[in-house]
Amino acid sequence: MTPTDPLDNRIIRFYQVSKHFGDSWALHDLSFDVETNEFLFITGPSGAGKSTLIKLLYMGERMSSGYAIVDGMNLTRMHRRQIPVLRRKIGVIFQDFKLIAHLNVFQNVALVMEAAGFKSRTEIRRRVGDLLELVGLADQAKAYPPTLSGGEKQRAAVARAMVGKPKIILADEPTASLDPDAAERVLRLLCAAHSRGATVLITTHDRELISRFDTRVIRLQGGRQVDDAAGNADGVCP
Repeated sequence: MTPTDPLDNRIIRFYQVSKHFGDSWALHDLSFDVETNEFLFITGPSGAGKSTLIKLLYMGERMSSGYAIVDGMNLTRMHRRQIPVLRRKIGVIFQDFKLIAHLNVFQNVALVMEAAGFKSRTEIRRRVGDLLELVGLADQAKAYPPTLSGGEKQRAAVARAMVGKPKIILADEPTASLDPDAAERVLRLLCAAHSRGATVLITTHDRELISRFDTRVIRLQGGRQVDDAAGNADGVCP
């Protein structure tokens, strides 16, 4: 495998990627490419390796073997000093939200911009305010995470993932703990991010959810890639 050509439309490239924890293999020999602005699902039962794959993509974990490129950055040889640069390209929506309890909603979202080096308080207030309006949390801007419902926490997490205008959004089981109305709202926000040009990768074990989309699905089983079903690379949102 050779480094990504500047004209190559592939924003993620995995080649024979494996991850083990001690004697236990979480992922084994994954090879796949993802195109810029693609919308796709990674599916499989609990324990299939979906969350581990997400962690490898944003360098929450290092791969044990193989070769991977994300937006031109070689994860295999990446020094820790480069990890913040990679993460500025990626917005992550975690299963457990990972909101900071002592910061209000506005502060949780603004923190991403501050970490990315934005200095203008006016720009931060404008962008965060606009995004909270988009996700329907403008009235909860000063609320703290413990006071929010599960759906509100997830929408705050989506706003945090989107505020830096990342090229890639990784959503790990983003609707798993939500009621149908809250889940629908989160999905529409992910579709909106995709329509603005982001590459969106969603992990889920929800077959009914996947069936609503005409898009690519990669299926994992026991840490191995067992299927890669093509769909509409643009991801048709319901």
